[in-house]
Amino acid sequence: MLRFLTLIFLFPLVLGLAQDQAAALQHHLIDKNLDSGRRWGVAATEMGMPYVLPNGDIGYLFGDTMSSIRVQDAQDLRSPVMLRSGIHPREEGGIRFESAAGVVGDGLAPGLFYNGLQGDDGTDTGIWEFTVLPNDGISFPETGEHIVSYVSIMNWTDPATSNYAGLAYSLDGDNFVRLDVKWHNNDDNTDPFQRWTMQRDGDWVYVFSIRSVTQYGPMMLQRVPWDRITDKDAFEGWGWNGEDWGWGRPCSPILSGDFGMHSVRKLQDGTWAMVYSNASASAPQIVSRSAKSPTGPWSDETMQVMQQGDGSLLYSGFIHPWSSTEKDGLFLLVTNWTSTGDQARTTGAAANLQGFVSVSQYAGTL
Repeated sequence: MLRFLTLIFLFPLVLGLAQDQAAALQHHLIDKNLDSGRRWGVAATEMGMPYVLPNGDIGYLFGDTMSSIRVQDAQDLRSPVMLRSGIHPREEGGIRFESAAGVVGDGLAPGLFYNGLQGDDGTDTGIWEFTVLPNDGISFPETGEHIVSYVSIMNWTDPATSNYAGLAYSLDGDNFVRLDVKWHNNDDNTDPFQRWTMQRDGDWVYVFSIRSVTQYGPMMLQRVPWDRITDKDAFEGWGWNGEDWGWGRPCSPILSGDFGMHSVRKLQDGTWAMVYSNASASAPQIVSRSAKSPTGPWSDETMQVMQQGDGSLLYSGFIHPWSSTEKDGLFLLVTNWTSTGDQARTTGAAANLQGFVSVSQYAGTL
């Protein structure tokens, strides 16, 4: 019993490739016969948020991960897991993973930090935790520190309910601990600070956040000094006071929509790129926007990957930090689900699962 099939019902899903889409499949990154599976037991997984490590390489954060290719086998289930690479996605063969966090050389890549996995969340306060999923990662070369934002999932009812968003800390990128700082969900499951994507610009880290997976609602923007990111009181919102926008105010929505997983990165030429799953369209899509600053204004959506109906279920769309505004310079990590059984849900938090789940590299144009 896992949570993957629930994605079919809860995440903005994208079926196959349409002829007029901007992004194209380039390379499959996860499989039992690739290095991910052979070397580190990452044969089936999802997400793959890429963030820049202190040494300039890229860390890729994956959600529920198994060493078996079939979801129903669920061998060595853990989350989150990090693979690493210094290889540019433009190179022949695309991204190739070179190491895994928490293991020297080859061996089972462990979960980065504690995950209740259908048990206590580790606080001994009676909070039930179905799983922990990464939101995003960031590192600071000045100190070598890493921060991973995560969401603690309580259940996979429709819509999914989270306990809280939190931060995990590491000084070496291998050993992470969950910090006490948390953004708790509300009783209505509508708190807009549960799913994060983070981007540093100068002395600030900008945090774009949405509700727990997948709901219609607002996207909010906060910022925090990079060296105070673990201090909840140091966060300040971007808000509208009836006359103008400004910092240090309660957050006002910068966008509204049926958001799934979202990703924001500042590209080398200064362009801010945003990609997210949009389920509000008649055919759910992975779309992109761009802006000159984190506060916008944001461009209209550009469709990157959309439904065709071949049975493959695609979601996420995380921006590689080495992407550019050049043609075919937007590199995305997209999750693919292929079901081999009935898509029947149980009445509880999970479903009876059959199928395969993997992550691939796409390239599009912002």
